[in-house]
Amino acid sequence: MYPWHSGVYWCESREGPISNMVNLTVTGGSVILQSPVLPVMEGDDVTLLCKTKTTPSNLPAAFYKDGSLIRKQPTGHMTIQHVSRSDEGLYKCDISGHGESPSSWITVTGEHTTTPPPTSTPPPTSTPPPISSSLPGSTSNILPPVLSVLSFVGSVCVVVLLVLLVLLVRRCVHRKPDGETQTS
Repeated sequence: MYPWHSGVYWCESREGPISNMVNLTVTGGSVILQSPVLPVMEGDDVTLLCKTKTTPSNLPAAFYKDGSLIRKQPTGHMTIQHVSRSDEGLYKCDISGHGESPSSWITVTGEHTTTPPPTSTPPPTSTPPPISSSLPGSTSNILPPVLSVLSFVGSVCVVVLLVLLVLLVRRCVHRKPDGETQTS
């Protein structure tokens, strides 16, 4: 995937409505931070690995937590020994000359769990989305919102016309014929 694959994606079929729209942003970075996906237990050791997509994985890297430098490691990996709740946070790494990784949230818990932590980046997809709906300036990126707005405006117009029709019919039904006089 490339940065120009960023855009709004959805699924649609001839038989049914379209799915919810999802905005995907693809960054051009080549640095990856490998970290635990599930929460880690207090007291466990956690190893973070900073690597690039193209070059060897043992390059020197700087590791950050919540935007502050923790330390620089000559081999691209860092182990946090005996993690505690204070180690929970948003981690990223930087390899000089290659850039920095997207941030990754690490959760520390006192009990085993299978709930994944929040992430700052969307999970990777197993199949790439169609290119036609992801190109910048593609009209298919704005088509579903336009259809939604047009559908709403059309519905409002139909309701207004129905109300006017009911008022017109009521006026005609309650109208007295010409020449009829009112008696008291």
